[in-house]
Amino acid sequence: MSSTNPADWIESAARDQPQQAFLKTPQGRTLTYEELRHQSGLFASALVERGVAPGDRVLVQVDKSVEAVLLYIACLRLGAVFVPVNGANTAHEVDYFLRDAQPRLAVIRPANHLEIAPLAGRVQALCETLGADGDGSLPALVQRCRVPADLKHDADANALAAIVYTSGTTGRAKGAMLTRANLASNAAVLAAAWRFTPGDVLLHCLPLFHVHGLFAALNTVLASGSSVLLLSKFDAPAALAHLREVTVFMGVPTHYTRLLQQPGLDKATTAAMRLFVSGSAPLLAETHQEFLKRTGHTILERYGMTETLMNTSNPYDGVRKPGSVGLPLDGIELRVGPGEVAGALEVKGANVFAGYWRDPEKTRSEFTPDGWFKTGDLGRIDQDGYVYIIGRAKDLVISGGYNVYPKEVEMAIDALAGVLESAVFGVPHPDFGEGVTAVVVCRPQGGLSEAAIITGLQARLARYKVPKRVLLIDELPRNSMGKVQKAVLRDRYALLYAGG
Repeated sequence: MSSTNPADWIESAARDQPQQAFLKTPQGRTLTYEELRHQSGLFASALVERGVAPGDRVLVQVDKSVEAVLLYIACLRLGAVFVPVNGANTAHEVDYFLRDAQPRLAVIRPANHLEIAPLAGRVQALCETLGADGDGSLPALVQRCRVPADLKHDADANALAAIVYTSGTTGRAKGAMLTRANLASNAAVLAAAWRFTPGDVLLHCLPLFHVHGLFAALNTVLASGSSVLLLSKFDAPAALAHLREVTVFMGVPTHYTRLLQQPGLDKATTAAMRLFVSGSAPLLAETHQEFLKRTGHTILERYGMTETLMNTSNPYDGVRKPGSVGLPLDGIELRVGPGEVAGALEVKGANVFAGYWRDPEKTRSEFTPDGWFKTGDLGRIDQDGYVYIIGRAKDLVISGGYNVYPKEVEMAIDALAGVLESAVFGVPHPDFGEGVTAVVVCRPQGGLSEAAIITGLQARLARYKVPKRVLLIDELPRNSMGKVQKAVLRDRYALLYAGG
């Protein structure tokens, strides 16, 4: 669809194919596109009842559910700005997001209400709850709303649709501002590139707080009028069992390594499948080759990031090169710097975000004078135009598909009593791609252990950011300028997780 208004997806599908299934669950629940239009309209009514207007932020930290999907779509249709927060983030982390985003409404899990509601109140945000089973104060409010909101709001293409927080090397999370045109253009491009039709069913095992599961997955389904089978989380045996019911699977490399551990993964169980897509972290060539051998399917790898959504994709028809993230998507330009064969990747196109929320200085610094966004990744482009990611901002660790910035973890470690200094880095991990790893120098008589440090971090950091191992050492390796040599640490502990 060429529209720059994502709300048009729902209106068009409800008009053209009202009885087409939009969403199904393993428990037997089904939402047609007509029901999607009606129920998301009721959710929008509930938002309006709580004072949410176009342009207002709605911060959401809830478990994955049908109602969570309806809430996201209600925000799209109303013109509210959706602010997803990782369910693993602690109250300490959520407090920062609330203070920075200044939402009109915060929607949280019932179990977190006592802890989060006072934090929301400090920034004059109202608070509602939404549980994994559709319970909570927000669904109760929706039930009292008998008429869908008037959703004829035709937002400007450049109006914000979402703010997605991405950590920075300074440890301060930045809100990437994504416009309605960003979402609409990228979904339309992906639907065309990956040949989505109303006959497709996507197996959705990804989280809804991440651009992969929220935008690359759900928006592509909406833009193509296809269907989604919604699983609450990724579980390899469950995913394998549902492959016969779907045509497309989107996952992170960890999902594929775990599927390969299932004896039942073979050509018969994947016979109904049309496409397997991988992203959010590099896919090992061995995984690519083993999956092809077992299933007869060549995984399609693509490349994206929070600030740009999807940039490149291996072709649907044509060679899918192992180790490559493919070719720039339609309407998107990628370069490695004028006249360079390999270097810092820069991107330009309708997919590129509007900047960082309330941080014009950081926004300016991340764009070149001629308007290209600096991805922070290093790459090369071969003679056929295929892009290869050969490195990235050296501190970034991608573990299980999630970005972890060592500076944030180091700040949390250094704040613990008894710690003198620390260094955090990633090394190869057979399951997560990279394992977050820390080395710590303790103060004399600090009395700290690996277990004590990990326990201390669990209250301040999301689980995926907590180091898999904490190693106590006498001193950090430094160069002549006093800078910690993380390359030395990565080499020294490269085999730390070998053998699992």
